[in-house]
Amino acid sequence: MERTTVMRNSGNIFAKFAVILTSGAGLSACNTSDTAGALNLGGNKEAKVQEQRILQSELTGFCPLVTLREGTAYFTSYAKGADKEDGSKDPALAMYQASITDVTRSCSRATGALVINVAVAGRVVPGPKASGASVTMPIRVAMVADGNVLYSQLQQFQVTVNPTDAATQFVFNDPNGTVPLASAKAIQIFVGFDEGAPKAPKTKKKVAG
Repeated sequence: MERTTVMRNSGNIFAKFAVILTSGAGLSACNTSDTAGALNLGGNKEAKVQEQRILQSELTGFCPLVTLREGTAYFTSYAKGADKEDGSKDPALAMYQASITDVTRSCSRATGALVINVAVAGRVVPGPKASGASVTMPIRVAMVADGNVLYSQLQQFQVTVNPTDAATQFVFNDPNGTVPLASAKAIQIFVGFDEGAPKAPKTKKKVAG
């Protein structure tokens, strides 16, 4: 498993990361049986060799890298009235700023398909107008091959926060990315906050003279 960035001082967040991405692999590894070996009957040596080959192929199987798209690592929520006439926001009315600090993925194989579980770790920091008990963040996971979008999912991910805490850690994952196995080596995985198209600046109405 590869990570594109390094996250520090994250407490138990990496433990949650590991549980999310290894639970499926652990189950698949346990779904094997060797009754002959358990009964000390020797078993079928050829079958054991074949089983080892399958497990080795799963361990070394290709899994596309996941990339944090430039400009999508931060998301800020604002109190009402933060919109300015030029389309920007008033930083004094910021409630929370969320940041993505780490991204990773794991892969499994189904019949003719590659199933990709994408995970995101980050934190939420309270701003000048922090209030309430939760913040909702728009996180998109997209998978592209040769210019074609094979998978794209935008989720409104909610995190419970405490306005008095210096920061709140979070872990998000999307286990549903399924793409054709034949396209695996051409796939690029992108993840990031997606707030949609920016709002156009407000135009002043002309007063008839």
